[in-house]
Amino acid sequence: MGTIVIDEQYDNCRKVLKGSISHKRYIHSIGVSDTAACLAMRYGYDVKKAHLAGLLHDCAKGLSEGDLLTAAFMTGLEISQMERDNPELLHAKAGATIAKQKYKIEDKEILDAICYHTTGRPEMSLLEKIVFVADYIEPNRTGIPSLDRIRAMAFTDIDIATAYVCRNCIDYLQRASKQIDRSTIDTFKYYKENSNYEE
Repeated sequence: MGTIVIDEQYDNCRKVLKGSISHKRYIHSIGVSDTAACLAMRYGYDVKKAHLAGLLHDCAKGLSEGDLLTAAFMTGLEISQMERDNPELLHAKAGATIAKQKYKIEDKEILDAICYHTTGRPEMSLLEKIVFVADYIEPNRTGIPSLDRIRAMAFTDIDIATAYVCRNCIDYLQRASKQIDRSTIDTFKYYKENSNYEE
């Protein structure tokens, strides 16, 4: 009879996370974590790494604007004027710092997946795409246009699914008359041009 191996790192991070973010955000994070693990199985990626990256993708949610800015600066990445004007957009970059400092994550692939899960970027790693898409399609999401189609596509072609997620985000922000991060536009153009994406 086989032995069930408990992932101690994941379980420890989960317990800390549960006490650090809102209940609603925690439920979302578990949904993203499980979805990322499923996508990792589909695409032959390390399931434990995807599970952990999905769990911690929003670990900086709930920080004050000042703490978000400080943590984001610590990544060494450029902070755009748009991000300065809208500090809530910094939770992804800040999350990479929080994951490293608070949750003791040293794996650069996991940290990058957390860092780019909101805007995406051209030429993402497989883990980055997995977390980016999982964040959008996790089971607790509702009321999103074409969500069923994107969920199906996520398990068929992750690059096309990435383009669809970007397209939906851009459309939503345009309808809401909100600013669109340049990285999301660049990500959409890249995956539109480098996949079999069709409108």
